[in-house]
Amino acid sequence: MPRFKYHARSAAGALVEGAMEAASASVVANQLTAGGSVPLRIAEEAAASTSAATRKWQLGGQRVNADDLILFCRQMYSLAKAGVPLLRALRGLEDSAGKLVMVDTLSAIQEDLESGRDLTGALGRHPDVFPPLVVNMIRVGESSGKLDRSFDEVANYLTREKQTADQIKSALRYPSFVLVAIAVAVTIITLFVIPAFEKLFSAQGAQLPLPTRIILGISNFAVSWWWAILIGLAAVFFAWRAWVATESGRLIWDRFKLHIPVVGGIIHRATLVRFARGFAMAFGAGVPLIQALGLTARAVGNQFVAKRLDKLRRGVERGDTLTRSAAASEMFTPLVLQMLSVGEETGSVDSMLLEVGDFYAREIDYDISRLSSAIEPILIVVIGAMVLVLALGVFLPMWNMATVMRGG
Repeated sequence: MPRFKYHARSAAGALVEGAMEAASASVVANQLTAGGSVPLRIAEEAAASTSAATRKWQLGGQRVNADDLILFCRQMYSLAKAGVPLLRALRGLEDSAGKLVMVDTLSAIQEDLESGRDLTGALGRHPDVFPPLVVNMIRVGESSGKLDRSFDEVANYLTREKQTADQIKSALRYPSFVLVAIAVAVTIITLFVIPAFEKLFSAQGAQLPLPTRIILGISNFAVSWWWAILIGLAAVFFAWRAWVATESGRLIWDRFKLHIPVVGGIIHRATLVRFARGFAMAFGAGVPLIQALGLTARAVGNQFVAKRLDKLRRGVERGDTLTRSAAASEMFTPLVLQMLSVGEETGSVDSMLLEVGDFYAREIDYDISRLSSAIEPILIVVIGAMVLVLALGVFLPMWNMATVMRGG
């Protein structure tokens, strides 16, 4: 006879768990109900362990990304709107989850709920999966009885965030490919092509031009010490990663990204779109102003902008208006500050910030549409410089030798 593990709640409200041998899960449920307990979860022990092992083998341990969160919020919105009990909804999502880390997280959330913890408290114990802004938005929905609406708003917010990030990646894909191709071409020329020319030049015994001697010196160094160059590049990469992981390094790097030619302005506006939409969503749902500012400042993904937005929050805490504090942060354009001022006067800061987010999003769409054409002149200059160096260093002595041979 199979053995079933069960979780139930007694008539006094205490959580009860144990195991029981029975012909089926329904028999266990009937016995628990007859004893005055409400069954919460019943699973066959052997089947459960086999299923868990099978799922671990199938799913692996990938990290949760934006697509996973969007899918989770969409599913929870549909289930909550349909009136499906929370535990049953989470159990169904656990069975259909596509990643092991999501399976483990949903299982842990169910255990927390069964032990008496609320949903947002259970979600908040997994910050690597559920960001603080998402957790606080769901907290508002849970406390106001509008859990389905909160999940829908979070899903829409995450969808817009992903669309903006995908647009930027798509726009940078072409120039990144060109730069990588140029780097590969320079490496091949330095390691293989130029050494072949060196033998030709040495056979002539003529004095080589200075540009040619410099290129040959670089080529000889690269051929002889290529392993040291690779080690040096790896050391620089890992040192940079360690430096960026520090608070000061992250602050400097995030500030530098905002000043990159052509791309920096897009990154800046995309960060402010994230802030405006996140703050509008949180504040419009009832999160207190100071708390909403603090949450969205930490969720923008740029330490430098977060510091400036934290300055905005401190200004509001001191009693300044939102508009004056925003102006002191030096993050917003005059047009946006005017829109914030109108929002404060009319009591519609959340809707006005949504307009700010849409305004920046339209600017980003326009900048991304012309990003390739803006980067092309830079790429042409880089390619032209490489061709000039090769012409001076490699082809110039060949032309000189051809001239000497014709003269001889």
